[in-house]
Amino acid sequence: MSEKLTESASLITEVSLNNVVNKIEIEDFEINLLLQAVLFRYGYDFHHYARASITRRINNCMRKTALNNISEMIAKILHEVDFFELFLKEMSVTVTEMFRDPKVFNTLRQQVFTQLKTYSRVNIWHAGCATGEEVYSVAIMLKEEGLLSRCRIYATDFNNHSLDIAEKAIYPAEKMAGFTHNYLLSGGKASFADYYQAKHRHAKMHSSLKEHITFANHNLMKDQSFAKMHLIICRNVLIYFDQVLQNKVLKVFQQSLLHRGYLLLGDKESLDFSGQSKNFLCIAKKEKIYQKINYD
Repeated sequence: MSEKLTESASLITEVSLNNVVNKIEIEDFEINLLLQAVLFRYGYDFHHYARASITRRINNCMRKTALNNISEMIAKILHEVDFFELFLKEMSVTVTEMFRDPKVFNTLRQQVFTQLKTYSRVNIWHAGCATGEEVYSVAIMLKEEGLLSRCRIYATDFNNHSLDIAEKAIYPAEKMAGFTHNYLLSGGKASFADYYQAKHRHAKMHSSLKEHITFANHNLMKDQSFAKMHLIICRNVLIYFDQVLQNKVLKVFQQSLLHRGYLLLGDKESLDFSGQSKNFLCIAKKEKIYQKINYD
């Protein structure tokens, strides 16, 4: 009797494992079809996103839209542009805040902006700007360093919804206390309240900051380099790409930078082991600030 129970349990376990394996294989197959559909219909290539990240985001989107499976999502993406915009919103990373990691901004102010002061005109590309909080942080620092009047900041993202929020420059008033704390730790030289106007439950950044910012849709997965830049900021975007796409994007950055131009990456990102490591000098290892040293 005991042997039969053991045999039955083993059979049930084997069937369960097979079902799990089949489910994983089917999901992986569906994801491949979905990514191909997105590329075919809209030209967005997510094949080189980190697989775990893209799988998690697709499943989150499926749950939020009350779909039963990924195959249903494929049909909606192919035939409903509005649904694709929703999908695109879910695929982008919008975790950001003003003066995030204050020491990074302080180092940027002390080691990079002092060098940018030697130029009569300064171009800055903020790639993957999300909803714009860090863009306005940079603009505030440039203003305090007397640089903003000769700067043009190009803030880009592939998420139009995020870009719309960034252009409006309106953020929840409840976040201002945290932003103020970060600002002070980053070496702020004035009162942070001088840079926004609070009304009811929202705070709007001053238009004087926006005058030097151009927001634009740019897809790091497929679009090419910008005009020559003195500084490129791209924080915590590359971590969502596989090695192939990381190298491709870093090549775009290298081509977009002037000789001796600067590149700021996120705290979990690095040029180490990339195809571009030979073209850059690390000037602030902990803060992930690099300077282009080669023309190649």
